[in-house]
Amino acid sequence: MVASSQVLASEAGLEVLREGGTAADACVAMDAVLHVTEPTSTGLGGDMFALHYDGATGRITALNGSGRAPRALSLELLRQQGLTELPPSHGHTVTVPGVCAGWFDLVERYGSMPVSRLLAPAIRLAGEGFPVGPVTAAAWERGFGQLQSPELSIAGRAPRAGEVFRNPGLERALRAIAEGGRDAFYRGDVARGIVAAVERAGGAMTLEDLAAHESTWEEPIGTTYRGIGVWECPPNGQGLTALLALNVLEGLEIGAPFDAGRWHAQIEALRLAFADTRAYVADPRCAAVPVAELLAKEYAAERRARIHPDRAATGVECGTPWRASDTVYLCAVDAQGNACSFISSHFMGFGTGIVPEGWGFVLQNRGLGFSLDAGHPNALGPGKRPYHTIIPGLLTRPDGTLWGPFGVMGGFMQPQGHVQVVMALVDDGADPQEALERPRFSIAPDQAGSPVSLEVGVPRHVVEGLRERGHDVVADVPSFGRALFGRGQVILRDPDGTLHGGSDPRADGCALGF
Repeated sequence: MVASSQVLASEAGLEVLREGGTAADACVAMDAVLHVTEPTSTGLGGDMFALHYDGATGRITALNGSGRAPRALSLELLRQQGLTELPPSHGHTVTVPGVCAGWFDLVERYGSMPVSRLLAPAIRLAGEGFPVGPVTAAAWERGFGQLQSPELSIAGRAPRAGEVFRNPGLERALRAIAEGGRDAFYRGDVARGIVAAVERAGGAMTLEDLAAHESTWEEPIGTTYRGIGVWECPPNGQGLTALLALNVLEGLEIGAPFDAGRWHAQIEALRLAFADTRAYVADPRCAAVPVAELLAKEYAAERRARIHPDRAATGVECGTPWRASDTVYLCAVDAQGNACSFISSHFMGFGTGIVPEGWGFVLQNRGLGFSLDAGHPNALGPGKRPYHTIIPGLLTRPDGTLWGPFGVMGGFMQPQGHVQVVMALVDDGADPQEALERPRFSIAPDQAGSPVSLEVGVPRHVVEGLRERGHDVVADVPSFGRALFGRGQVILRDPDGTLHGGSDPRADGCALGF
């Protein structure tokens, strides 16, 4: 079974599984198609992360496919250039794109098909064209002003829903990668196009930065929530946020799905979790991130004690855990019981909007994830990875066997979506589709007071119950504004191998199995 946010991507993944490919193979094929059909959310200029469950051994591994800041970029350089903040479209916000290397690394370890075969559906769709989905068309129109090139347009405008869009530049880039491997991207003509585009936008990236890029295989981090194992990629990602919140919530009495007290507890737990991750998450090669201490159940009890059942907290601060010392998500489960949870993105909609001339993709602005405070663990620095928002998730049963991959995309919404979906699955016994279709809340942890947005469909008694507790609430967020609440996918596996899939109605995708 596969699940993604675009029907054509899901079809490509299912085709790979029918041919005997692995879950990892299917995810690479789907992601490549999403680069074509959903360039509003992901592309070759972005990053990726993946969690993989090995059906034979039960081992879970994490692949960090995020890029690093250019070696010549530093806080001192910004000071010399008079920059006290980074505009989203500035060349300095471009970190090395990691997704292409991530494809190859994932397939080399867990795949069974050549990358050239896996890219074939994306190459065909880029060349022949595809009908733009309605959610994607709305996002394209919304972010069109970001684009600094006409390559991602039709007659100088965003394509409309149902219009066929062709991307010959991206077709050329994908063909080059299929024929020449990762070097075609990181050392060849594509790399030269990236460097030239970043230079024109005032950035400091070099060919050496691209050639030096490598993914890293890491041990996942996890916790248990009511006996279920919940797994995330470690920092520099923000998956830790979801685990911290679930640890806090595990010790509370959780009401029914639309109990206002439950929503209040979730919001407060996430505020505490974000306070910690925004203080501590950084590139672990450059700063000590106290993951084990933060995930200790004893620490969760301390943080839990800060939640008042009837009053929203103000001025939430990070704890001290030491003692004495726009994005796409997709997933697949194959016939052997392997699972892959995969996510990729170029951050803010079209990222920087910078398009390497003739290549049909935009460059990410992940550099905005850095702090410009020299004393912060996540301070911008040469060769560093920034705080990263994209997080794939994975669930295991109490005996360690696979329950399934899951994820919810969308900036700071992602750990919030993880918490809400996991609680629906675990606390309420919801099936994947029901868990994804429930209306959600979204807090803005980067804004004063962490205001709360509530999706259309949240009952009035929940809205009023949160307001009575002192939450700053914006209710009934309508129409395509619902993208604020993330777009998720879930596949769950029964012990007998039966698969249950769900795909978020906030996107244009589906779950498919055979």
